[in-house]
Amino acid sequence: MSKKRSVNVVVKSKYNGEPIERMIRRFNKKVKKEKIIEDFRENRYYEKPSERKKREARRKKKVLEKLRLKRENTLNKY
Repeated sequence: MSKKRSVNVVVKSKYNGEPIERMIRRFNKKVKKEKIIEDFRENRYYEKPSERKKREARRKKKVLEKLRLKRENTLNKY
């Protein structure tokens, strides 16, 4: 099981009169870096451990296939 961690993302204005859009952009970057939304979406529904293993195996297989194709394409160029 993964540990539950509490993350507080705080964005303060860097200078007087900083546009709110820039602060929102900084906030979004921090949230993405902490993977808060990804964790929320992942834990929204219960996933059996066997299903999680299958999903991870499919993801790894896809990545390896992509790398293999890339390697073949670079070797065929020469």
